[in-house]
Amino acid sequence: MTEHQFVLEARGVVKRYAAHTALKNVSIQVPNQSIFGLLGPNGAGKTSLIRIINQITGPDEGTIHINGDRLAQEHIQDIGYMPEERGLYKKMKVGDHALYLAQLKGMKKSTAKKELLTWFEKFDIADWWGKKVEELSKGMAQKVQFITTILHKPKLLILDEPFSGFDPINTKLIKEEILKLREEGATVILSTHNMESVEEICNHIALINKAENVLSGEMDKIKNDFSKNDYKVVFKGNVVAFANSFWGGFEMMGKNQLSENMFEAQIRLLDNVKLNDFLTGVIPNCEIQSVQPIVPRMNDIFIEVVEKAKKVAPTDQDAADSETASKGNNDE
Repeated sequence: MTEHQFVLEARGVVKRYAAHTALKNVSIQVPNQSIFGLLGPNGAGKTSLIRIINQITGPDEGTIHINGDRLAQEHIQDIGYMPEERGLYKKMKVGDHALYLAQLKGMKKSTAKKELLTWFEKFDIADWWGKKVEELSKGMAQKVQFITTILHKPKLLILDEPFSGFDPINTKLIKEEILKLREEGATVILSTHNMESVEEICNHIALINKAENVLSGEMDKIKNDFSKNDYKVVFKGNVVAFANSFWGGFEMMGKNQLSENMFEAQIRLLDNVKLNDFLTGVIPNCEIQSVQPIVPRMNDIFIEVVEKAKKVAPTDQDAADSETASKGNNDE
C-alpha cells in the first residue's frame, strides 16, 4: 500500500436492503496511522459499512477508496478484519485453524507457525494449540481471532467489538497491542460500544446514527466543540460569598465540601462571560486553589447526539425504514 493522507475514504456510500436504507450518503475519512472509532447505536449502519469495505457486499451508490485508489480485489490482502461474529470452526484444532487462516492471507506455513507460536505464548494460550476450538472459552477464542487478524501485518485493521468477552486484564492487553500496531504503521478502525476504550485509544471518530454520518473528526476537537464553558473550581472560603461574588455570571452545577473550609464547585459560565472575568470577581472573596475546564466524555457526546436525533420528526423514508427494521432487520 502506498502511503496516503487517508488510508480509507468512503465517498457518498448508500446501501439499501429492500425498503430499508442502511446507509444514506455516508462519507468518512480515516487518516493514515490513526485509531479511528466507528461509533453508533445498534442498527445505525456500522456493520453495513464494514461489510462494504471488506467487499462482502457492495454499495448501491458511492465508492470506497484505499490510499486514494478505488477499492479492488487486491486490497483484501492489505486489510485485517475481526468480525463481531467470531466464526471459528469448532471442530478444528486451534493451531491448525490459525495456520489455515494465516495461509489464506498468503503467509507461508513455516513462517506462520513460527509467528503464531510466539503470539500464543505472549497471549498465554500456547497450551491450547492442539485442542479443539470448541473447548476454548469466549475470551480465548477472541485472542485466537485477534492474533490471526493481525498476523499478516495488514496496514488497515478493522476490529468489530474487539473487547467483547474480555476481563479487564485482557482488555488492557489488547488495547496495548492495538497501540503498538499503530506505532508500527498500522491504521485501525475500531467499531465498539465501549466508550471508555474509545476515550483511551482513539484519536478520530465517526458517529453513524439512523444510517447517516452525524458527527466525525478529530476526537479532541469534537470534545472541545461540545464543551459548555464548564469548570471545576477548588477554593477556600465561604460558599455563600463565592456564589454571590459574581452574581448572574455563572451557574453552580454542583459542589462538594473537601474539608472544613475547602470546597469544590462545578460551575458553568453564562452568555459571554470569560473565565478571567469570573476569577476577577471571586478572588477578593475567597482563595482559589485550582481551576480546571470540564471536558465532556465521549459517552456524554454520544448520548447527546443520539437523543437529539430522536427529537427530530422522522421523514417518510425514516418511517419506512423503522417499520422494516422492526420486522427483523438487525443491521448494526
